[in-house]
Amino acid sequence: MLRDLMKPVIAAECDIVGDVADGDAAIALALRTKPHVILLDVVMRGNDGLSVAHEVARKVRGAKVLVISQYIDREYVLEAVKEAGVAGYFLKTEEGADNILPAIRAVHAGGQYFSPSIARILVEEMNHPSYDHGDGLTKREREVLRLIAEGSTTKDIAARLKISPKTAQVHRDNLKQKLNLHSTAAIVKYAIQRKMIRVD
Repeated sequence: MLRDLMKPVIAAECDIVGDVADGDAAIALALRTKPHVILLDVVMRGNDGLSVAHEVARKVRGAKVLVISQYIDREYVLEAVKEAGVAGYFLKTEEGADNILPAIRAVHAGGQYFSPSIARILVEEMNHPSYDHGDGLTKREREVLRLIAEGSTTKDIAARLKISPKTAQVHRDNLKQKLNLHSTAAIVKYAIQRKMIRVD
């Protein structure tokens, strides 16, 4: 596994304060050790990687998150960078273990690091932004808003979008804050006014 290959490469230059495979354990470890850089595989038990990144951003001041993933889905990448605020996205299918140190150095120094395919997605987003509805919501947040307005629970939304319930809740909280909507009734009214759902 690439993870096993990376560890000795990383240990040659960095102090590794912990290694866990569970999302909740990752958050607890980050809170306890306050690392400078967190390498976060988005596939893990419990909380998924993006939920962990959101939590770390809120609770561990100064920690830089470097996502390590095989996923190149546009919405996933944009959520990681724009919403979770990760400092880097290392694509396992594109780069080998030897490239991880330059990525760590970049984010530790306050910069960013994106594998070439990820960088292309971000450049395309800059040229053709997804934020084209005037409400500041991401495409995924608009999907969540529509599903809430249609009566879906957070658990239903997670199953429908193939994300964890905690990630679905993060999207729910984000869109409510952006739109200053504080109840499901307000969300339904907003969706109806903007013809995001049909009312027969």
